[in-house]
Amino acid sequence: MASNPPGPCCFTGFKHEGTPSGSQELIDGVKTYIARPQGDAIEKKAVIVISDVFGVSHNSMLLADDFAANGYLALLPDLLEGENLPLDVFETGSVDIPSWAARHSPTQVDPILDKIVNYLRSNQSIERIAGAGYCFGGKYTARFLKEGKLDVGYAAHPSYITFEELESIEKPFSIAAAEIDHIFTRDLRHKSEDTLIGTQKPYQINLFSGVAHGFAVRGDLTKSLNRFSKEQAFLQAIGWFNEYL
Repeated sequence: MASNPPGPCCFTGFKHEGTPSGSQELIDGVKTYIARPQGDAIEKKAVIVISDVFGVSHNSMLLADDFAANGYLALLPDLLEGENLPLDVFETGSVDIPSWAARHSPTQVDPILDKIVNYLRSNQSIERIAGAGYCFGGKYTARFLKEGKLDVGYAAHPSYITFEELESIEKPFSIAAAEIDHIFTRDLRHKSEDTLIGTQKPYQINLFSGVAHGFAVRGDLTKSLNRFSKEQAFLQAIGWFNEYL
């Protein structure tokens, strides 16, 4: 594994302040939150927000809104088919995590994400597509960095990526990593760097000190370091997309 399977840190977090401003739509049977850029500009570039285990959550919708505010059509599909986990799931033990994970493997998730990609590819105005994956979603960002799928990818504190998936990327890939992370560990981060060098594709790994796995989407923003790091990780994604999308 280039990053370990999801652990306790993947199943906890904080709800962020703000009111989502997008809309819920159905795309080829997939419930999808869509945030559109302001003004009359033609939507030529899209970002698919590939969520963590909390799915189409409040925090993820706010992220989609932020991508739209930066000029991108943003889509947040329900890859978990309604089985989004609550933020306190690990504390309450309300879900059988292994059983849940088995129901949301690539066999189930890949076809759903394919529907969103195909929808965008069939839209004549969309020229390029990015993927922004968080934790669980980072795996699928890597899997879809192929010709005809995603044109560029970004992942924050990814989980469950295999080295085979990382070796197979065909497009630019940027990773925001947490210093305190039992999933994307220091050793796995260094091995992933070697693997990415071998792909001969543009890559970037930024390490954020003092923050833990999940900081880019569900950290405690009452702590200034968490807030600053989340903002910088988002700017990393925007800078990467502005360059390669």
